[in-house]
Amino acid sequence: MTVSHILQAKGRDVITAAPTAKVSEVARILSERRIGAVVITGAGGRIEGIVSERDVVRHVGKEGAAALDLPVSAIMTRTVRTAREADTEAELMALMTEHRIRHLPVVHEGKLGGMISIGDVVKHRIEAIEREAEEMKAYIATAG
Repeated sequence: MTVSHILQAKGRDVITAAPTAKVSEVARILSERRIGAVVITGAGGRIEGIVSERDVVRHVGKEGAAALDLPVSAIMTRTVRTAREADTEAELMALMTEHRIRHLPVVHEGKLGGMISIGDVVKHRIEAIEREAEEMKAYIATAG
């Protein structure tokens, strides 16, 4: 299964925010949309960073409520790991595990083309395992 297959099933919508957005605005978006990360984009939709729930909690824990008034550019992760549509589940899992991240923006033809979460990868892996098990049962039933 590739990133392209996962995006076909889940959709390509990505929630973004500007680097000037307040941390409180991004926290509200995360809560309202029930998502784990927001991609921070600049001019022309260029990826400038990513902010996760963990980033917000880490900075509020360190700086208190004052962190909520900061621009999101002050807390975002600037080195954003990304995925390509041809990447496989195994490649995604390895990248997420190695870098201890749960969200990967997908870049397609130089532009933001989707977002893959660890939940998406796990969901599709479970579906594949269940499909393989059903195929094996059907094979055994016809062979016996």
